[in-house]
Amino acid sequence: MTSTTATPRTARRGGFKKSKLGWNLLGLLVFVTAGFPVYWMLNTAFKPAKDAIDPNPHFFPTSWTLENFRRALDIADFWGPVGRSLVVSGVVVVIGIVVGMLAALAISRFAFRGRKVVIVGILAVQMVPLVAMIIPVFLLLNDLGQYDKLSGLIITYLTFILPFTVWTLRGFIVNIPKELEEAAMVDGCTPTGAFLRVVFPLLAPGMVATSVYGFIQAWNEYLYALMLMSQQNQTATVWLSNFITKNGTEFAPMMAGSTMMAVPIVALFLIVQRKMAAGLTAGAVKG
Repeated sequence: MTSTTATPRTARRGGFKKSKLGWNLLGLLVFVTAGFPVYWMLNTAFKPAKDAIDPNPHFFPTSWTLENFRRALDIADFWGPVGRSLVVSGVVVVIGIVVGMLAALAISRFAFRGRKVVIVGILAVQMVPLVAMIIPVFLLLNDLGQYDKLSGLIITYLTFILPFTVWTLRGFIVNIPKELEEAAMVDGCTPTGAFLRVVFPLLAPGMVATSVYGFIQAWNEYLYALMLMSQQNQTATVWLSNFITKNGTEFAPMMAGSTMMAVPIVALFLIVQRKMAAGLTAGAVKG
């Protein structure tokens, strides 16, 4: 009787292990597929320039050098474009989070005429390809005197980062029970005080995650930065085009420049990773 009962359990346990192994292998495959370009960028950045154009590339570098980083810093002004990218990305994130949070709060907490139209409009804006708007944006900024200015680039980035910010934060706010605010107001808080003391702390992880996305979008954007800014005011992504010359592309210095450009994103993620993973409603409701 015991052996008869144990056999199905053993079979189920074996099936569970095989299923788990299959998912682990699939996860490993996705990790390798996504991580290999990053590894190859680092590999090319630290190998000699002649090895970067070798028709028979080596998976592991035969020698290491920092000459590519020196070349990347010497080929053109590096800190100027990086500084401009940091300013643009930082301002876009700050304005986007403040405006996006207020808009998301209004959409999710208040009933007003045209609310559904606003929500559909936010979704519709995100469906428009960015390349389709470049000519209208160029003409508009030129008429406003914002062409080749960081303020004009900031306004442009906000047009496609704000809709995502509003939509994402709306999802976080909707998942926060409205009863928590009502309970705080019963205890004597004003609506503003209830938001600052109850909703805002629970919304913080969502704001951090949305801010990281907005920063990455603004930092990595290339097309608008190329079309709307002159060479004197180019951003970090456009700066990488300096490695494409009439004699060909300098792949090793370009990968060194890409590696240096990735440092702020990696540093930002390491700083906020704990907040991104924090429980959204930790301690909010205990029953």
